Amino acid sequence: MTKRTIRLQKYMALCGVASRRDSEKLILTGAVQVNGQTIRTLGTKVSSDDVITLKGERISLEEEKRYVLYYKPMGEVTTVSDPKGRDTVMDHFIDYPVRLYPVGRLDYDSEGLLILTNDGDLTQRLTHPSHEVSKTYIVRLSMEVTPKEVAMLAGGVYIDGRKTAPAKVRVLRKDAFSTDLLISIHEGRNRQIRKMAEAVGHSVVRLKRVGYGPLSLKNMVRGTWRELTEEEVQALKNL
Repeated sequence: MTKRTIRLQKYMALCGVASRRDSEKLILTGAVQVNGQTIRTLGTKVSSDDVITLKGERISLEEEKRYVLYYKPMGEVTTVSDPKGRDTVMDHFIDYPVRLYPVGRLDYDSEGLLILTNDGDLTQRLTHPSHEVSKTYIVRLSMEVTPKEVAMLAGGVYIDGRKTAPAKVRVLRKDAFSTDLLISIHEGRNRQIRKMAEAVGHSVVRLKRVGYGPLSLKNMVRGTWRELTEEEVQALKNL
């Protein structure tokens, strides 16, 4: 876009300031300047190298929104950089065309579904507690989990002095040495699943996030990523 020129009214529409027709009206009224010169001629060509202002305020093209689903393996931190020098999920996106940011976090010792995007509005909606977006995990706990303990996890337990919201909990498999649970929560408290397990007397052996709202890992392989489809992006926005 930096070298290609387009009509000024189209450029304004791409910046999100107005529709193309309304942009033409703004141009005709003298509200638009290009490199300090007022433009009243429709069809004037500009590029993103030009300084374009609308009523004295500079406008620019909105960065293209991108959405990625990444299967995070254990042994990576969900930060842009790490002071301890550990691998981060962002190491896989150094050459990506836009700068991405993780939506929420997964612990260093956890694996599974992670969304990355440069859409700040969507990130806010997905992570804010009031929107109650569900996150689903397969959790292996130490020892056999009793029906009473399952009910406690589902009903809410106290962690950090505050009770967790109700969760969906289902036993997938168990024996005398471990229990696999499918747990869905809509809170995002720090290390919440691990602390919930500790509250009922168990420790987490393995933690894998398999769902985030309408998204799932399906047949993905650890350490791989893919772009979300338009339908998946819309489904997230509809939440």
